[in-house]
Amino acid sequence: MIRATQVFPQVRWTEAAADTVVLGFDDRHRRRMAMTGTHGLEFLLDLQEAVALRGGDALVLEDGRLIEVVAAPEPLVEIRGTDPHHLVRIAWHLGNRHLPTQIVGKGLRIRRDHVIEDMVRGLGARVIVIEAPFDPEGGAYAGGGHAAHDHDDHGSHKHGDHDHGKHDHGHTEHGHDHKHHDHAHDHGKHDHDHHHGHSHALEHK
Repeated sequence: MIRATQVFPQVRWTEAAADTVVLGFDDRHRRRMAMTGTHGLEFLLDLQEAVALRGGDALVLEDGRLIEVVAAPEPLVEIRGTDPHHLVRIAWHLGNRHLPTQIVGKGLRIRRDHVIEDMVRGLGARVIVIEAPFDPEGGAYAGGGHAAHDHDDHGSHKHGDHDHGKHDHGHTEHGHDHKHHDHAHDHGKHDHDHHHGHSHALEHK
């Protein structure tokens, strides 16, 4: 199967695309995934690292052909404030919960979440149910979020090449005897608390 190994942002390509893939928000944050274009072209997305794809980007096949990325419409809510200051206050509450948020001309867009919808209504906001492509700001995923995740075609979830099943920190060869120290080193327990703040329950397929 031919591979797509590069991504051209929407401003870097003008030639006609060989095919198109229509992807929701979750599927636009992948590193490796089998895909089929709307015209039947089958290929393997095989990037060196996960990239946050946006509508209008192009996937570059090994033979140079381009596949256009189209953002699929999704159930969203648009949040309107009474004035810019009010909207900034609401945006702060959304950011404090690490929710992917899209900024539009008159408001903010998030994916449907009844708890959050009730929260912003309680803050005096107007909530409008819509269906539209979701293209949130990238800051929420910079570094430790989707940009650093490796979502392969089997749905496995790796964190920066960190193997959670094997924590080999080399504690077996310290060159001194821990029994003569009053330090309590619990080597059998690695309490790595991976809080991603993804209260919206991403569906990793």
